[in-house]
Amino acid sequence: MNKSYLVTWALAQFLGTLGIDRFYLGKIGTGILKLITAGGFGIWALIDLILVLTGNTTDKEGRPLDGFEEHKKVTRIVTIVLIVLGMISGGCSAAITAGNVTEMM
Repeated sequence: MNKSYLVTWALAQFLGTLGIDRFYLGKIGTGILKLITAGGFGIWALIDLILVLTGNTTDKEGRPLDGFEEHKKVTRIVTIVLIVLGMISGGCSAAITAGNVTEMM
C-alpha cells in the first residue's frame, strides 16, 4: 500500500526536524540521522519539504505517494502562507524586542 502524500507533507511541514516524515516512509536509518541532527540543522528538513511539495518523494520501496496530483496545489499554498506568517511573526517579535531594548536604555 502506498503512503499518503498529505500525511507525508504534514509530517515534513510540522515535524520535519525530528525526521518523523522519514520514519513514516519506512526510511528508519535516515529518520534517525535526521532526528539526531535536528533535520540536518534545518537544511535537510527544508530540502525534504521541497522534495515532498514537488512530488519527488517516494517510500522505502521507491513507490510514489498517493494523492500528490489531487492535493499539490493546496499544500503548496498552505506552505507559502505558513512561511509568510512565520516571517511576519519573526519581524514583529524582532521589532518588539528592539523596542524593549531601546526603552531600557
